[in-house]
Amino acid sequence: MAAPSSEHTIGPFFPRTFFRAQDNDLTVTEEGAAGAAKGEVIILRGQVRREDAVPCLNMILEAWQADAGGHFDHPLDPGRDQADPHFLGWGRAWTDAEGRYEFRTVMPGGYADPAGPRAPHINLAVMGAGLMRRAQTTVFFPDHEAAHDADPVMALVPPPLRPRLVAVPEGMEGSSRVFRFDIRLRGGPAEETPFFED
Repeated sequence: MAAPSSEHTIGPFFPRTFFRAQDNDLTVTEEGAAGAAKGEVIILRGQVRREDAVPCLNMILEAWQADAGGHFDHPLDPGRDQADPHFLGWGRAWTDAEGRYEFRTVMPGGYADPAGPRAPHINLAVMGAGLMRRAQTTVFFPDHEAAHDADPVMALVPPPLRPRLVAVPEGMEGSSRVFRFDIRLRGGPAEETPFFED
């Protein structure tokens, strides 16, 4: 079998016009509306890089998460009727020339799952040139270490790698706490972000 070429990687590669201005703001349910989601509004930002710390331009990131109460507006969530109607729960961002991305969202709530109690987290998928399929990871938050220990997804990750899935606090921006989560797509076991299969 031939080595993968650009024709074999994820595509098509979407132009910036594919995105709306508020697509990276999960607190906004309709274009032009002001955010009214319940809970603590936070900012999650970071940089996507590949080997040798080279920034990845025009990568697409998709985020999905529970609302502040730990509910999803989804038919499979038994608490769907309690989901925040002003929280979208899904968003999309892209990276700039420096590989930077940003989401505005709320601190997610933990919830019960058949596999075990889930700690507050945001799921991220990364797509773009050079990837054969989307890369999926999970962002956890500091101050929830006891919940991390019980989380079934965190338990899949070897203990030395678990800190790579925890966002780093970076202070405040206005009234919102800022967290940084950098993603390394390749770079060996000492640097690469842990990713999960579908």
